[in-house]
Amino acid sequence: MGHNWKPHEFDECRLDISVNDSVWYLRALDPEHRNQWIDSIEQHRAESGYGSESSLRRHGSMLSLTSATSGYSATSTSSFKKGHSLREKLAEMETFRDILCRQVDTLQKYFDACADAVSKDELQRDKIVEDDEDDFPTTRSDGEFLHNHNGSREKLFQSLSTKGINGIDFKGEAITFKATTAGILATLSHCIDLMMKREDSWQRRLDKETEKRRRIEEAYKTALSELKKKSHFGGPDYEEGPNSLINEDEFFDAVEAALDRQDKIEEQTHTEKSRVHRPSPMPSADVYSTMGTHRFAEKVEEMVQSHMTYSLQDVGGDANWQLVVEEGEMKVYRREVEENGIVLDPLKATHAVKGVTGHEVCHYFWDTNVRNDWETTVENFNIVETLSDNAIIVYQTHKRVWPASQRDVLYLSAIRKILANNENDPDTWIVCNFSVDHDNAQPSSRCVRAKINIAMICQTLVSPPEGDRAISRDNILCKITYVANVNPGGWAPASVLRAVAKREYPKFLKRFTSYVQEKTAGKPILF
Repeated sequence: MGHNWKPHEFDECRLDISVNDSVWYLRALDPEHRNQWIDSIEQHRAESGYGSESSLRRHGSMLSLTSATSGYSATSTSSFKKGHSLREKLAEMETFRDILCRQVDTLQKYFDACADAVSKDELQRDKIVEDDEDDFPTTRSDGEFLHNHNGSREKLFQSLSTKGINGIDFKGEAITFKATTAGILATLSHCIDLMMKREDSWQRRLDKETEKRRRIEEAYKTALSELKKKSHFGGPDYEEGPNSLINEDEFFDAVEAALDRQDKIEEQTHTEKSRVHRPSPMPSADVYSTMGTHRFAEKVEEMVQSHMTYSLQDVGGDANWQLVVEEGEMKVYRREVEENGIVLDPLKATHAVKGVTGHEVCHYFWDTNVRNDWETTVENFNIVETLSDNAIIVYQTHKRVWPASQRDVLYLSAIRKILANNENDPDTWIVCNFSVDHDNAQPSSRCVRAKINIAMICQTLVSPPEGDRAISRDNILCKITYVANVNPGGWAPASVLRAVAKREYPKFLKRFTSYVQEKTAGKPILF
């Protein structure tokens, strides 16, 4: 690119510097100062090797602005392609503004001078007219009138050429003004394009951020929901209590999930438990048929008689009892009872198990030495007091099923053989477990103390063997009646307690009776 040294008659102080697509419009204090700048820049250009890439233009505003606006379209496109920022275009707008202000000042001076000239011309004409009225005009031979004072007309034309008006090229300034305004409009258009494209870019970024935020919010809600289902933050407000924030559905889901986990753990350890041989000596039946002389003897007798009177009654046709589970020979009934919001549903189950006697079933149910082999809900237990050979007081804590509170129970457990009134009555055994109080096992704040009244009543039915064969386990059948009255205490929802009872009681009966069959298989029959 070359440079043009042509001076401009209107603005000798202008200095335009163009580098690639960028143009700087500068104005020195005077022409001499501008020439000093040009010489310095030319010298630097020659020394730095930028001779082919820069151009200094000494011409004035009219030519420079015209060339700038005529080549604007290409400049705008390349500027945008090369990423010129909006800030640069705004700087160009400031330059245009300065130029335009100077041009407006110049034109305003021209208009003011014209207005002054016209005003003086009118005064001069009025004076000429007054003078002509005093002087009589002369007539030439061709009939035209001639004024005697020709100097007045000369003064009129002379006044129009005063004040230096002829020093301003009005046409040139008008063209320059038009070019400047065109440059402003073109730069404004380019700025608008930049802002629109930038707005599109920001809009796309906003859309991406909005979508990202939406996905994050959905993930947060999902994680929060899962967290509530799994842990409910582990705080007291999300556990069983009078002011619990867990609704019944969430409570049930959590309890069911905890029970499922316990079942899986129990399945893994069941094989190991079955391999362990635990000696369980069985005293003679005479020991279990006596009432005993301990301080709870009368209470035990009362419980035994009550269960023998009422618990063996058939409830199959009673409208108050609801059959909730029926699996083969096992049937589970429930009667719904609530007191002060606490579920006290009596439960009754009947079952028939082949190959075992009532004595064997009650023995394994009562003997604490083998309890951990079949009991999966107990965390630990200990015998608080041994009352007699067939009666003990047991304290046991049950595994916590979150979010329910942990339960403990203190109960007297007694095993008895019921003496038959006649030969045709089957052998009957019973284990009674009912709550008592004891100084060595006071209630604590760690657990909710439950109250129980449970009985396992077993009757042995024998079918005579063929011929002279001895009685085998194929000839015996144990009819089991299991009754449970439990006050769980606490604040667990009624629907949850009933659902858990419906699930756990049948499972307990099947697991326990299968355990007895495994333990007695191949051993002598104990009547």
